[in-house]
Amino acid sequence: MSADTPAPAAPGKRPRGRRLRRWLRGPLTTNTLTSMVAAVVFIALAAVIALAPVPFVSWAPGRTVDLAGNNSAGQPMITVQGLPTTPLNGHLRMTTVSVTRVDSFVSLPESVLSYWLPKRDVLPREVVYPRSKSTEQVKSEEVAMMDNSQRAAVVAALRAAGQPVLELPMVVSVVVSGPANGKLMPGDLITEVDDVAVQTVDDVRNRIRRHQVGESVVFTVERDGAPVDVTIQTAPGPKEKAVPYVGISLDLGHKYQAKVSYGIDPNIVGPSAGLVFALAIYDLVTENDLLAGMNVAGTGSISADGTVSPIGGIQEKVAGAEKAGAKVFLVPAQNCQDVQGLRTKLDLVKVSTLREAISSLQKIKQNNSEGVPRC
Repeated sequence: MSADTPAPAAPGKRPRGRRLRRWLRGPLTTNTLTSMVAAVVFIALAAVIALAPVPFVSWAPGRTVDLAGNNSAGQPMITVQGLPTTPLNGHLRMTTVSVTRVDSFVSLPESVLSYWLPKRDVLPREVVYPRSKSTEQVKSEEVAMMDNSQRAAVVAALRAAGQPVLELPMVVSVVVSGPANGKLMPGDLITEVDDVAVQTVDDVRNRIRRHQVGESVVFTVERDGAPVDVTIQTAPGPKEKAVPYVGISLDLGHKYQAKVSYGIDPNIVGPSAGLVFALAIYDLVTENDLLAGMNVAGTGSISADGTVSPIGGIQEKVAGAEKAGAKVFLVPAQNCQDVQGLRTKLDLVKVSTLREAISSLQKIKQNNSEGVPRC
């Protein structure tokens, strides 16, 4: 008997396959039909529930980026020109969170897993991505936060290194329908208005208001390191017609000798890498050998005066740093409450300012743990 030949049925017994085929060919009872329909509906509903998006965002440990290394194109993560530099000796890891993108959604099973799995989190989508903002608005704001973080890190690092930094009024944005459109550019540093030196935002505004509507204002700006004179004819203000209007928003900017460029993946956005950016730049432009072969990770946004502010996803970032082999993790002071009771082999160092972070790393490299604040 070949392996493909069915065995004969025992005498007096009908093969099961024949009974099943006969049952299928026979008339369906009401109960049988109801059961089949219910099963199909249940399966369909289960599939809909499993695949339907839910209003949550999942957070998980993300990858780390070693700022002392090179990117995928072989270029340094951070390059400083205009000042003497020394290479970084060790690893300085920027930490990230793997978060549901604004243009993506999570399913119910995914959100449940993220809730129960360790070192993951689930947040209401409205908290992370407000409904009042479009997808493009959110993406634009995230990129802007990274740009601001990088600029603030440069200023804070240069100041900590003793390099001169001059504050000047800066053009932040230009109204498309305003008189300054196409003439002044975001990032322009304003040094003079009508040949009069200015140092603050109010100085610029006061000089503009000395004019009548329709009169021209001459701005002297520094753009790409070179002075440029720009003449703009004022228009009536959108709210107060008698007030001269040029259509720009201003904030304080900074002028310094160094030119810093970043080779970071453009898909990494947000403000939370400011502290490690500043540490990398400081270590590059000084001879202190801050890392001294250590494997350091950290997070925290930074302001131009060196103040370190808290961020989200701290536990996920600690997990990512631990996986990358870091030994020291710099935690913003206000995030220490978020890592209480967290099991980790990392040395969690509390920092409030850039100078405090520098001081702590210098003590750690000298095997002097006294005076190093910890979470």
